[in-house]
Amino acid sequence: MRQSSPRDPSLPQALAPLLFLAVALGLAVYLYADDSSYGANQISLLLAAGIAAIIGLRNGLAWDEIQDALVQGVAIAVVPIFILLAVGALIGTWVLSGTVPMMIVYGMKLLHPAYFYPATCLICAIVALTIGSSWTVAGTLGVALIGVAQGLDMSLPITAGAIISGAYFGDKMSPLSDTTNIAPAAAGSELFAHIRHMVWTTGPSIAIALVLFALIGLGSRGTGEGAAFGDLPALLEARFALGWHLLLPMLVVLVLAMRRFPAFPTIMIGALLGAMFAVVFQPDVVVALAGDEALSRPMALLSGAWTALFSGYQAETGNAALDDLLSRGGMSSMLNTVWLIVCAMGFGAVMERTGLLERMIRSVLKAARSTGSLIASTLATAFGANVVTADQYMSIVLTGRLFQPEYRRRGLDPVNLSRALEDAGTMTSPLIPWNTCGAYMAATLGVATLDYLPYAFFNLVSPLVAVALAYAGFKILRLPAADATAPPPQHAPDAPAPRG
Repeated sequence: MRQSSPRDPSLPQALAPLLFLAVALGLAVYLYADDSSYGANQISLLLAAGIAAIIGLRNGLAWDEIQDALVQGVAIAVVPIFILLAVGALIGTWVLSGTVPMMIVYGMKLLHPAYFYPATCLICAIVALTIGSSWTVAGTLGVALIGVAQGLDMSLPITAGAIISGAYFGDKMSPLSDTTNIAPAAAGSELFAHIRHMVWTTGPSIAIALVLFALIGLGSRGTGEGAAFGDLPALLEARFALGWHLLLPMLVVLVLAMRRFPAFPTIMIGALLGAMFAVVFQPDVVVALAGDEALSRPMALLSGAWTALFSGYQAETGNAALDDLLSRGGMSSMLNTVWLIVCAMGFGAVMERTGLLERMIRSVLKAARSTGSLIASTLATAFGANVVTADQYMSIVLTGRLFQPEYRRRGLDPVNLSRALEDAGTMTSPLIPWNTCGAYMAATLGVATLDYLPYAFFNLVSPLVAVALAYAGFKILRLPAADATAPPPQHAPDAPAPRG
């Protein structure tokens, strides 16, 4: 490949693709509303990547280098894509096996509309803190809690916001979390010092979120009776042979996640366990899903379980609300989200390779004169990198790598940087529709990103608390004079670790 020596891009050049993307995405939402993520947003991202590529070519970059950047950018998303497909399979087989219906029945018996939202947030927070994975929590407990919300006539966007708030609290504070390990590595701080320092922004943020969820719950109009369904637990018990044993696949997944087993095989094991449980405990439901009377019973059982893996479960109960609740899952249900992620990662890769992203960040650094403005600039940059690169890992690594020397030059302890990376890089990732996290949450929970965004209170409040503490100068740690003049440690690796 021919190596070129491109000219440094100007600030207007760096901003041009982003301005185009903002206008294109606005038009997509105006023309297609919630359906904009089914193609319109993907086209917007590809066209914006094309503009960035043209600017790179004009500045002397070779096309081969842009093409290689596209390949590398999409390669970063391969692991999340496989996890996404595995979650689709898991949802399909867990509905078929009765695992999700069983969780819904238990949830409706234990939860009440008055405290449903804060309880949802707390449950997800505790489990995510234990296993260190927001994605696993959303793909297992989150799916069931969405079903409980439908049964209790609660708001699905608020429920999704509570699930995401709790899941990201646990993900952020758990030493088992990928982002909690990547942020201090990118900033040059120590893991447990990083976690202790995050308490000052994370503690108030989750407290505010829980208060808001509690206040909303007190004014909730949820009937607690599933008016659209009739008696939902009775309907589910009539459809499936329910029992506590159907929760074993979920227990296996949580134990594997807690033991740091890789995410993709963990979720696929859960999906296959769901298929096995379906064949053993719900054989008539599996045969009905196969829908081919010419097949022998063993072949019909195989066909039904196989169908749930790739196409999900399709309910035909005669109750429209119940059919809508149960008909979900399958790898094919995630393909549109995969399309969105590939386009977004391609755009981010071109922006980075052409130097446009780094040019914008240099301008931000020049404007940050005080300690408060430096931390605020870090938060804004991490959020912007989430928008541009469409991946929270890239947001954390890029921002940490570019800001680390400036923090050290100003005598600031690297835990200030690592905390800021999490307060914005980790927290805002599920709020962006084309980010891998936002796309995953929308596809898994069945609620559009822009619908749940106003209710993801923890994710919204966390950067604001961080900004307030930065300008107040509260808990901003400084390096000893000797450490401030020492050479900075090596940067975190460019390629983020596989998502767990």
